[in-house]
Amino acid sequence: MLFHSADVPFYELDRIAFVLLVFAVPLHVLARHEQLRIARAATWPMLGLLLLASVSLLSQPYDAEAWSVFAAKWLVPFTLFQLAGWVFSDAKSLRRFEVFSIVVLTYLSLIAVFFLLDAKSLIFPHYILDENIGIHADRARGPFLQAVANGVSLNLLALIALDSFRRRLPGMAALALAVLVPLAAVATKTRAVWLSFAGSVVVLMFSSNLRVRKTCMVLTIAAGVGLAMAVGLGSQNGDLSDRLKEQSPIDFRMAVYEAGWDMFLERPLTGWGTEMQSELSRRISDFHQEAFYFHNTYLEIVVQYGLLGLALYIWMVIDLFRLGRLRQPHMPSPDGTFLDSGFRSIWPVMVGVYLLNASFVVMNYQFVNGLFFTIAGMLAAQNRRGSARLDAFASQ
Repeated sequence: MLFHSADVPFYELDRIAFVLLVFAVPLHVLARHEQLRIARAATWPMLGLLLLASVSLLSQPYDAEAWSVFAAKWLVPFTLFQLAGWVFSDAKSLRRFEVFSIVVLTYLSLIAVFFLLDAKSLIFPHYILDENIGIHADRARGPFLQAVANGVSLNLLALIALDSFRRRLPGMAALALAVLVPLAAVATKTRAVWLSFAGSVVVLMFSSNLRVRKTCMVLTIAAGVGLAMAVGLGSQNGDLSDRLKEQSPIDFRMAVYEAGWDMFLERPLTGWGTEMQSELSRRISDFHQEAFYFHNTYLEIVVQYGLLGLALYIWMVIDLFRLGRLRQPHMPSPDGTFLDSGFRSIWPVMVGVYLLNASFVVMNYQFVNGLFFTIAGMLAAQNRRGSARLDAFASQ
């Protein structure tokens, strides 16, 4: 998901790896003589959305791009949500996931800062700089080839690193990331990313943990310095101040939102299904491009699947927030380890970051969804094991 170029046909390998994962993980669980239990929270609304999307997809001719979007938006998140609790079931595996997250955060931050400083010779892989593939070639888009996907990944991974610092991350490493990450966020030149980063820091400034509050203060200072640096540099990638003043994307999105709202009012219950894309393109005449997208996850869902789809999505969001609730005092992951009670206080912020960015884009980014729903699956599995322990204790 991270390093293959968009113009190289490695997606077949992604599919093979995904199928192997789906079969290998349950076999591994059975080999350990454990029960295959599914996560309860969020499963039913996610399954409902998956079925709605499947029906819509199967009712139209085969289109490779449509299947890829379906996998990234619905199939991969649902599957990883279920598998995560089986794969990351002990402290050692959770620690490996945490280390992986910090390593990826460091890599993405460095690539973004190199882009900001115009040190393009240091950017790897080099297809990131290819203007002929992907979009946002004038921004720090990373290997995702989209600045928003890069920014949301940075934000989610930064929250994991912040939680690591709260527990054990060395001071120098934490300080380095506290300086790099805000610079990387600024380099994405994406207003939704800036807003979600700022919101995360503001909320966590009121954390009960002193180390978290101090880190947020450092992040605020580093972000201010990074913003001043980016405006002053005025690099070849475009002046940041121009991005702040840019009005055309807002006008375009407002036109799309108005057309989408009119479409919803015409078919509020059933939605437009497979006709959505062509109907949207037909209604917008002031802008000329090959395809139009809603740039809003909630609007796209309600237009395509009607109020039923929106209700399922809201149900899923409520369940995601509830995953962080700590109702059993003997919950797995004792204090001082990944996914402990301190992390659960950060989890609602992660959900908020995801939902805020979903207001400005359609969340069909495979890595972002995979990361987010994997963590959600870990929490759901912990809650399930905690409930099982409580039931076992009550039955004694």
